Amino acid sequence: MIRRQRLAAGVCALLAALTAGLAFPAGAVADETDDKAAPKVELVLDVSGSMRARDIDGGSRMAAAKQAFNEVLDATPEEVQLGIRTLGANYRGNDRKTGCKDTAQLYPVSTLDRTEAKTAVATLTPTGWTPIGPALLKAAGDLDGGAGTRRIVLISDGEDTCQPLDPCEVAREIAAKGIGLTIDTLGLVPDAKTREQLSCIADATGGTYTDVRHKEELSDRVGQLVDRAADPVVTPVATEGAQQCASAPSLKSGLYTDREEFGQQRWYKVDVDPGQELRASVSVADDRATNPDYGVLLRAVTVHGREIVRGEAAGNGRTDVISTGLRYPKQESDDDTATAETVCLQVTNSYSATAGVKTTPGMPLELTVDVVDGPDKASDVASFGLGRGWWLLGVLVLIGFVAGLLWGWLSRWRVAVWRTN
Repeated sequence: MIRRQRLAAGVCALLAALTAGLAFPAGAVADETDDKAAPKVELVLDVSGSMRARDIDGGSRMAAAKQAFNEVLDATPEEVQLGIRTLGANYRGNDRKTGCKDTAQLYPVSTLDRTEAKTAVATLTPTGWTPIGPALLKAAGDLDGGAGTRRIVLISDGEDTCQPLDPCEVAREIAAKGIGLTIDTLGLVPDAKTREQLSCIADATGGTYTDVRHKEELSDRVGQLVDRAADPVVTPVATEGAQQCASAPSLKSGLYTDREEFGQQRWYKVDVDPGQELRASVSVADDRATNPDYGVLLRAVTVHGREIVRGEAAGNGRTDVISTGLRYPKQESDDDTATAETVCLQVTNSYSATAGVKTTPGMPLELTVDVVDGPDKASDVASFGLGRGWWLLGVLVLIGFVAGLLWGWLSRWRVAVWRTN
């Protein structure tokens, strides 16, 4: 009986090993060396006296920031070099000139020692002034030199108190240097003036601004921005769509930016060879007050005006960006002399401005174009959405069936032995 049990167990173990080998083939992960420059991020934290306010989930703004930093430090990718700079953390006096110099690097931009960085953050206490402009200048210096992604994440709960050094002008100066440094800003329970200033700083460098009123929002957003620094950098190319396809710019695979006025349409052209597939997507952002109930339409048409495929999306005012996309596979041709087909992409929006809102310049538009090789043969087309993996599913189903039979036979045999005994 023991021999039979061992035999059945061995067969099941063999089937399990075979299944694991098929599902996770060896060599799936290669040991590759990344020669790219390490992305750098510096978190700039406002530690001014106003951070003592207790209006974020029942706790102080400082406590929420410390919790967010601890969670972000735990989740920071290994390849990211991270630093921390403070503003208003050390000087407690009333001298404005001294207070506006109060910015220091709490942790240098380097390979992250999580314990050391957390210990440094734990010592912070809301103290003094809000010298945002000087802190941004110093942070830009901390990240200066070398290649790779560079990003400043500024977290503040109030306006800069060190005018006339306008932090928005400082951000514009940083952008004008052409060093590819992005500043993202987060406002903790901000008022209108704080929101306006932080938005201006972010806009000047192509960054983002986010309102934060809860601890989870702060942790999630800072983590997203740190992770974004590790993503491959794709620089959008500015283009200008036409009013009709005939005069539209011809685009290759890439990321493009344009502006589209309310209710306007823009045209672009893409060449697609036989056997290739066109994938396109568009996002339109309402960067000003608009009426609810709007939509965006992306159409692929021939040069003669026949619609090939379309993608469309609608919104109701709850989001500030709306996106849609489409795919168009161009069939292979038996004719060796077959040429590329020109596909016209039309982008149309149905936004409308609220009373008193300027309609120019147009709203920001981002268009992604990707022309890739299509399936080689009809047999390569997905079978039940599995593509070439259908045979693997078949093998796994067969193995599962055989294993089930063996297990059932083993169970019945053990029950029979138990009854006999």
